[in-house]
Amino acid sequence: MTRHRASAAQNERLRKYRPDIQGLRAVAIMMVVSMHCGILDIHGGVDVSFVLSGFLIGSQLLAEIDKTGKVSLSKFWARRFRRLAPGTAITVIATAVLSWIFVSPFRFREYMSDGLAASLSVINWRLAENGTDYFANDGSQSPYQHFWSLGIEEQFYVVAPLVLVALVWLSRTLFRNRVLLALFLVAVVAGSFYVGYTTTTTNQPLAYFSTHTRIWELAFGVLLALNAPLLSRMNTALATVLTWLGLATTLVTAMLITEHTPLPGYAVAGPLLGAALIIAGGCAAPRLGAEKVLDNPVFNFIGNISYGWYLWHWPILILWPSIIEREFTFSDRLRVAVVSFLLAIAMHYVVEKRFRDNVKLTLSPWRGIFTGGALTSSAVACSALALYVVPLNLPLATSGSSAAALGFAGTDSVRTAVAQRTGPEISESALLKAPDDRGDHGCIDDLLITGYTQRDDCVIGDKDASRTMVLLGDSHAYQWGNAFHELGRDLNVKVITVIKSGCSPEVYKITREDLGREYTECDSWRETALDRIAEIDPDVVVVTNRVQQTATRDGAAQTFGKLKATGADLVYLTDTPYPDFSVPDCLAKGSDTIATCSPKAEHVIDRAELRAMEREVAEEHGAEIVDTIPAFCAEGYCPAVIGGHVVYWDYSHMSGSYARSLAPFLKPTFDKVLAG
Repeated sequence: MTRHRASAAQNERLRKYRPDIQGLRAVAIMMVVSMHCGILDIHGGVDVSFVLSGFLIGSQLLAEIDKTGKVSLSKFWARRFRRLAPGTAITVIATAVLSWIFVSPFRFREYMSDGLAASLSVINWRLAENGTDYFANDGSQSPYQHFWSLGIEEQFYVVAPLVLVALVWLSRTLFRNRVLLALFLVAVVAGSFYVGYTTTTTNQPLAYFSTHTRIWELAFGVLLALNAPLLSRMNTALATVLTWLGLATTLVTAMLITEHTPLPGYAVAGPLLGAALIIAGGCAAPRLGAEKVLDNPVFNFIGNISYGWYLWHWPILILWPSIIEREFTFSDRLRVAVVSFLLAIAMHYVVEKRFRDNVKLTLSPWRGIFTGGALTSSAVACSALALYVVPLNLPLATSGSSAAALGFAGTDSVRTAVAQRTGPEISESALLKAPDDRGDHGCIDDLLITGYTQRDDCVIGDKDASRTMVLLGDSHAYQWGNAFHELGRDLNVKVITVIKSGCSPEVYKITREDLGREYTECDSWRETALDRIAEIDPDVVVVTNRVQQTATRDGAAQTFGKLKATGADLVYLTDTPYPDFSVPDCLAKGSDTIATCSPKAEHVIDRAELRAMEREVAEEHGAEIVDTIPAFCAEGYCPAVIGGHVVYWDYSHMSGSYARSLAPFLKPTFDKVLAG
């Protein structure tokens, strides 16, 4: 009798419907939307969702295995398709249409590549490969970027039933229990967490987006599901404490994480473990647990529409600035949250419920799979057509003439460009080429390289020449590669590019937000680069770089002192203008905005005091100074198009075509230096 009552109590505790989980789902989506929209600095919502998904899917699969000894893959995948495919397809297609109408044509192509990857559930790998900074606030985010977490879940849904069935069978065969499955899940959790933690410090985008660094969060949920019968026998007083402790842990640790915290690292474990405590304690169904807060009509409703809210809020957030064409304010962020919430409600009742509750799709799993496959194929086809077939929405406000495509032809060409800034002469082909016109001469080391090594692609100009010139700096030195290649061939000089992304040759500390830490690789690389320059014993060393906010006179003096000690003649190129907006995107938007693409010089020649300081230090060490500004600006303006060429390929870097045209601009200075 006692055993029967205990079994009955346990069955009562192991409920099919968990209102606390529904409430936790609502908390997770509110965390995500609040963080993305900048309403509240709270992180970890996706991590809470991962452990919830792992627990729910694990519970569902394990219950079916207990009942039938197997898993009906057709039914499982049909349920997933009915739940996910309709909303995904609609969001992907609608975002493509809005992007074509409102965003820059160049961004449209990039977005459609992301849309195609999102439709195929592999966008997380695309973002990892591209080194995407998830928390960047520079307009580089894609409206499909948030599909990374959904992609990981869908990859999990494909593999999970196969692995669980195999491991349950093997565990029962060998041990007559599920110990092997438990050990496997523990190993996955530990191994994936370790890989994610260690990869965060070496390749943060890979750690953030990759399946193998995130799968531990879903596996942790499955581990909870495996132990749910044991957890249901927990003392209710203990269960009550665990649920409240879990809720507090989730919220407190989520607010301690900032956009500067290296993620995923160890930080995501806080919100996830908090959610796990709520789930674990809730298995015992304590009457006074956190369910008292989580189980309410508002959270229940938000939990129901959470999937749609997740799908819609991010595309609207990214596209909203292009739609309103003005400064993006906090009130706009609130509007995004509200508009996406209303769209989520509409999609829940008009789309999601119709597919989820459709009797024909429920009774015929394969029909559900084919329907989901058709919807997914529609999204894939739409993205592919938009990427490869649909013409760009390019309302050019240009002459269409390519006759003037000469680039820099003296300072008169810059003054002419200033006069034409409201309607610059540029061909459609030149504009379409601009975003990829990044120069193709010289080498540049990426962020994580710690030491300079001279390679074949580092040598440009006249490679067989006896005289040697070194071009030293960061990406603002690399942008000059085409010019120095032409100059070296003209003057019979071998040019060696010693360049590292984001790394000033001057000695001072740099902190990078995309790394979430001090840029120590720059310090070690700079040291090896200066040593290598001394070994090369060049005739001339050219220094140029992006002016950094942390620049110091002592740091600049250290570097110029070491370079002067090599005996080489020094040349310092002042930094180029910094528009701080995508110039090709601006030009592509048409006549209404084209005048703003050529801003006033005072707005783009930034950090004037630091620019002057670096120039003074260079002069003190005997460097010849090349003032680059006359090649970019005149009469108080810095035009976006000069001599038929788009001057920049992005927000600050000179295009390869325009750089090539600047070789004559540099030649008089280097004629003089080399003659001396």
